[in-house]
Amino acid sequence: VAELVRALDDAGIGNARVNSVHGLAEHPQLAARDRWRTVETPVGPVDALLPPITFTDAEARMDAVPALGEHTEAVLAEFGIDA
Repeated sequence: VAELVRALDDAGIGNARVNSVHGLAEHPQLAARDRWRTVETPVGPVDALLPPITFTDAEARMDAVPALGEHTEAVLAEFGIDA
């Protein structure tokens, strides 16, 4: 890959690598730009990325991940369905 990128760069051809999931998670820009947040899940805390669009005057909501079925009754009730 490095050889191909060098050849493309030398030829003035625009290019970019596609990261693996691990490569994305370890990308230094995500840490440098403070894009990670910790969110709670039913099995413990996990790191999660902020949404791609954020605003300087408001922090994005990064609520806990609900347990399976946690909101089922409330959602069904909104549709008039008894659980």
